[in-house]
Amino acid sequence: MMKLNTKLVAMMLTLLVIATLILFIMNQFSQNDLVQEMQESSTEVSKAIQISVEDLTSEEESESSRLEDYFQQARNKGINEINIISNEGEIINSSDPEKVGKKREIKKLEKGLKASHKGKITGVSPSLRPYDLVVPVIVGDEQLGYVQINLLLDNIRDIQHANFIRRLVATCMVFSFGILLTFFLARRYTTPINRLAAGVKKVSAGDLSVTFPVESKDEIGELAKSFNEMVEKLRERENLEKRLYEAEHLSKVGQLASGIAHEIRNPLNYISLAIDHLKSELLPTCPERSKELEAITDNIKEEVRKANYMVLNFMNYGRPLKLRTSEVRYADLIGKALPLLQDKLDEQRIRVAMDIPADLPAMQVDAELMRNCLFNFITNAAQAMPEGGTITLGAAFAPEEKRFILTFADQGAGIAAGDIGKIFQPYFTTKEAGIGLGLAITERIVREHGGELRVNSTVGSGTTFTMVLPVKKPQNAGYEQI
Repeated sequence: MMKLNTKLVAMMLTLLVIATLILFIMNQFSQNDLVQEMQESSTEVSKAIQISVEDLTSEEESESSRLEDYFQQARNKGINEINIISNEGEIINSSDPEKVGKKREIKKLEKGLKASHKGKITGVSPSLRPYDLVVPVIVGDEQLGYVQINLLLDNIRDIQHANFIRRLVATCMVFSFGILLTFFLARRYTTPINRLAAGVKKVSAGDLSVTFPVESKDEIGELAKSFNEMVEKLRERENLEKRLYEAEHLSKVGQLASGIAHEIRNPLNYISLAIDHLKSELLPTCPERSKELEAITDNIKEEVRKANYMVLNFMNYGRPLKLRTSEVRYADLIGKALPLLQDKLDEQRIRVAMDIPADLPAMQVDAELMRNCLFNFITNAAQAMPEGGTITLGAAFAPEEKRFILTFADQGAGIAAGDIGKIFQPYFTTKEAGIGLGLAITERIVREHGGELRVNSTVGSGTTFTMVLPVKKPQNAGYEQI
């Protein structure tokens, strides 16, 4: 496509050519009309002279009726009056019968075409100016008299005036078209420029979602293309900054984890050994309460093991997870997770409702990590409902898409729209207690399983997390089978 300056030059040249062509055509028509009118007037004058010559050379009495008949036809061609004058100045025939027999002073007759000195002519507009054409009639060497023709040459002036009006109208139309075309082009090119200016303001304000369609290959199109490339580079830079920020935080997590790992794991190991010792000492001495004590010690051991596993995940947050997958039923995972949270849920008047089909197939997942995800979802839901409510755990299997769909819905306060994109970032939290790693770790666990974690929340109505897990693990995932 043409460049912008080429388009503007082509437009101006086109308008110039159109105007010149129209004026040329109008002038040709005007010349043709003028020539035709002059030819017709000349023909009528010739006829008038011919009739006058016949009257002067005729020995018989002139027939005024013939001149009058001719005058009625010639009047439309600008001939206003015809007088045949003898050498003595007597009007021997005239288109005006009242002038026949009157005398004219021969000395005052100006031969040729002169402006008439007569006053107002009956039947003629005052704005029209008559002319007198005086022609001597000579036959051989003898002058027989004169022919005086009163002409109205304003027909020619009318033709010229009409031609001027037509040319003026045509010129105005061409330039009006040019003005409209200019406004159209100005609007066409200023509108995308204004959009680009508004987009630049949005980008400068931090909105990097702005893009412009490249609709032409001129300067505007190149500007839009360059703008899109600039925004794309800014997006890449922003993503790089985010990754660097996350890497920096992961580095801090690693440093923190390495510093407190031994401080936490050593007491956990001591608690685990102490429980084993108490279990071996107390159970034989209280056989009647052996089942109760054994259940309590097993729960303590399970919690210690889970805390130890969380410390390991915290230490390895910046490293690839090693999944130990096995075939697990979702109902069994919930059955092991809920009892440990039931006392806290009952205290907050929170009920857990389950919508899980009985024929839900088993999943190939890391049971420990997946149970950790359940703890995080249920705990977050409970914290969002301090006045109590219902947590709904749903599950479905899509055989045609070969994936599991697990949902966790609460009736809490919901998540603000501006915070939804941040909840999976490390250290982001809206709670007074917590370090903001729960959902970040959960999202990473789901991603390592080849799945996807979605969130849908309405402020004041509640939040629903949806976990989508594939049936088969991706081939490039670093699973570790046991």
